[in-house]
Amino acid sequence: MRRKISTVWSEKLKNSQQAVLPLSDYPRPQMERDQWMNLNGYWDYTIISSTNETCGRILVPFAVECSLSGVGQSLQPDEILIYSRNFRIPEDWEGSRIILNFEAVDYDCRCSINGVDSGSHRGGYLPFSFDITDHLIPFGLNEIILSVKDPSDAGFQQRGKQVLNPGQIYYTATSGIWQTVWLEPVSSVNYIHRIFIYPDLNNHKAIFRVETADEAEVSILISKSGRTVAEASGRSSRELTAVVVNPEAWSPEKPVLYNVKITILNDDSVLDRVFSYFAFRTIEVNEDENGKKRIFLNGRPVFLHAPLDQGYWPESGMTPPSDEAIIFDISETKALGFNCTRKHIKVEPRRWYYHADRLGLMVMQDAVSGGRNGVGRMGINLLIGMDSGHRRDNNASAYKRTGRIDPGQRILFERELEAMINHLGNHHSIIMWIPFNEAWGQFDSMRIADSVRAIDASRLIDPVSGWWDQGGGDFRSRHTYSIKLKIPPIQDKRIYFISEYGGYNLQVPGHLWDEERVFGYKKEGSENSLEASYTNLIRRQLIPLIKHGLSAAVYTQLTDVEIETNGFFTYDRKVLKINKEQVKSLNDEIFAEFNRLAGC
Repeated sequence: MRRKISTVWSEKLKNSQQAVLPLSDYPRPQMERDQWMNLNGYWDYTIISSTNETCGRILVPFAVECSLSGVGQSLQPDEILIYSRNFRIPEDWEGSRIILNFEAVDYDCRCSINGVDSGSHRGGYLPFSFDITDHLIPFGLNEIILSVKDPSDAGFQQRGKQVLNPGQIYYTATSGIWQTVWLEPVSSVNYIHRIFIYPDLNNHKAIFRVETADEAEVSILISKSGRTVAEASGRSSRELTAVVVNPEAWSPEKPVLYNVKITILNDDSVLDRVFSYFAFRTIEVNEDENGKKRIFLNGRPVFLHAPLDQGYWPESGMTPPSDEAIIFDISETKALGFNCTRKHIKVEPRRWYYHADRLGLMVMQDAVSGGRNGVGRMGINLLIGMDSGHRRDNNASAYKRTGRIDPGQRILFERELEAMINHLGNHHSIIMWIPFNEAWGQFDSMRIADSVRAIDASRLIDPVSGWWDQGGGDFRSRHTYSIKLKIPPIQDKRIYFISEYGGYNLQVPGHLWDEERVFGYKKEGSENSLEASYTNLIRRQLIPLIKHGLSAAVYTQLTDVEIETNGFFTYDRKVLKINKEQVKSLNDEIFAEFNRLAGC
């Protein structure tokens, strides 16, 4: 039986005036302007099918499938979801260009303003914008209409774990608007489109590239703790270098941030100004004092231990119910003693990465899977911990197996992968890119690993997490459930990374998504049993592998997700199933043993 469970944050939302404007925090912290307007809140919606129409009100930005949206209805592949609402432009925005921003809409949408087509977009996970100035009524009521179609898993587009019929490790689909919608005014003469920041800790400098509508004079001011530490100036779209004397490195223990003010000028008059931030840190593969390859953070060997973080919520699907909910997940991950998290097959709202940056949590970032799962007997592979050997992924047979036979779909994946890297590239908390997971939509992984390296050489790459390893990237990456963790292959000189393991299952009555269906890899009957099993797993299996070269691991998982009940926390985040101090103590043991063996 399906049970309606929810987190405390959605309960607060329902019981407060904030329900008219959920997720009201500024959505783009790395390029912040003073003026903006949040369009979250209640919109009208219509779902059109071949036989009928369903109308009502929906709470944006929660997806139509979610209970928090007020709808709770799946969108079928042949249906159209239409949103509409009215808005007014503030009088002090007169003379500005008006940009309409969508942080994420899944999947295929078209927007009109006052009945005039204003743009379209395909893709479910990244932000996009339209300049709607010429379609507006300056001092009157304006109407926005957004029509959306979403094939979910009936198509081959990038969709992650979304399916129309959820079960086991697949979850309820997300359709339509699922992140913040907002407006901002920009200069009608010139304005900043995008900023790229490349901190260089070793050479005590930060390199900026500021992209503007037209070429402009750029002024950059860097400060820390309210004190100016560096300046730079020059022309937009060119590299501008700011020298920072004795820069402090960012780490999970000390997440030092530098604030940035970027201004573009025209004859000394300010056309646009945005606020940002960055941090200095390095992440690389090197040899420890014993000659073993290890991961180095800021020049020192580091063991990465992370929970798998799916980023789902019982009442709101892929959308965090509030900013406080985001902070909870990140803060609790750190409180459990982890120094990293694996963001699994999903791109989060920009505020999620902002909080990871400022709170000090390293992030392994997955690309969003598309195509289809290319492993036949997947359940058996998961059960016995196989990794499916070295099946080729670069021929017609492989393309067919993974739903990538269409060249256009392969090109689309690569474009969206590059767009994700560029979109998230300024977030220093991200230390690793993971293009493919468990052969889902996998193709040409050696070439794609090289292309990721060409786009961003400053981070680590795990091209194939779990199975169908082709020998590329920085890691020998393996998923192991239900059997003993294995030593790495002797002949493989890459870093050994157990990129998924554990998945121990404990059901907590009253906090289950479904009281009849559950899924996990090792069932425990009590909190004491779970703690004992987890302790044995860490002490008897994981820690002994460090001397064999193990340098990173990901435990499944941070929270329960739908019928998966293998989280540290229940799905509603109300129950921590295992003693926090014990998990932290075990993490301390992992790091101490690693430091002893790595000589640091």
